[in-house]
Amino acid sequence: MKTFLTVAGLTAALATPAFAAGELNIYNWGNYTNPKLIEKFTAETGIEVTITDYDSNDTALAKVKAGGHGFDVVVPSGTYIPIWVGEGLLMETKPSGMENFKHMDPQWIDVAFDPGRSYTVPWQWGTVGLTVNTSVYSGDPNTAAIFLDPPDELKGKINVVPEMNDVMGLAIHYYGGEQCTGDKAVLKQVRDGLIAAKPHWLSIDYGTVEKYAKGDLSAGVNWNGASFRVRLQNEDVVYGYPKEGYPVWMDNVAVLSDAKNVDEAIAFQNFVMAPENAALISEFARYANGIKGSEEFMPADMATAPEVNIPADLKEAAYVAEVCPPEIQKIYTRIWTDLQK
Repeated sequence: MKTFLTVAGLTAALATPAFAAGELNIYNWGNYTNPKLIEKFTAETGIEVTITDYDSNDTALAKVKAGGHGFDVVVPSGTYIPIWVGEGLLMETKPSGMENFKHMDPQWIDVAFDPGRSYTVPWQWGTVGLTVNTSVYSGDPNTAAIFLDPPDELKGKINVVPEMNDVMGLAIHYYGGEQCTGDKAVLKQVRDGLIAAKPHWLSIDYGTVEKYAKGDLSAGVNWNGASFRVRLQNEDVVYGYPKEGYPVWMDNVAVLSDAKNVDEAIAFQNFVMAPENAALISEFARYANGIKGSEEFMPADMATAPEVNIPADLKEAAYVAEVCPPEIQKIYTRIWTDLQK
């Protein structure tokens, strides 16, 4: 029978060698976890951590649903949390009762995907936009035309992340639709537009920071933190916020319902809500997090980075990514499947 730590017990566990022989298996996005964060967690708790990578929400969901995975913790995006909960895949750990919950930014507590935070705690949040190498293309980077109707300079040098909801969201807004639209005329434009654009793409891939930095890729759909990391290696690279509309998302730490190391997993949820630890997450992957007070521990360049701070004239184009109804999600999945052919 699984046991749960009380708040008092959790606090004590983090201060004593109670987990000396403990272990934790984390399933997270690739190149997204700061090794220093894991080293600190192990040093403070004695828990040995193993991390396995995935490249998309769908990959993670399919792997866990198949069973026999051996993971304790997963980090899904907010739009997928209701699916995980509905499938009975997440444990209700009640983060609001944890010691470090007091540090969570109020705007991220009563979220639509996990009201009041019964299952999850923040990992990082960001936007979906465009990475553009200005030495190759000097035009406006703030438009989804970069990948849907690309200029000649960029054709054959574009990558699109393998994340259905992110790509569909940009395309739907580019063609005049709204989030979770079921408008058949708009969705036909989206499908036809994506399929027509695909021959101009080089790849649909994850983990492309080095390829952009080296110039192997010149533009594409990307996340803001990944684009920030590219710019730190290649000053010609900029991040574009699509003026037609772009999503704001959050990835979240959750404990799996069939986790073997439950207390260790709950300890990790509490651990990442401490400001100095949340700062380590952001320091590595270069996204904002949902923890108050973490800013003072972060690199100074995070405060002014254009990838983290949305330009005032493009803020109105942002929308918070929501969970679409199942019948709408099925349509998007069919379009996405057609795109993969």
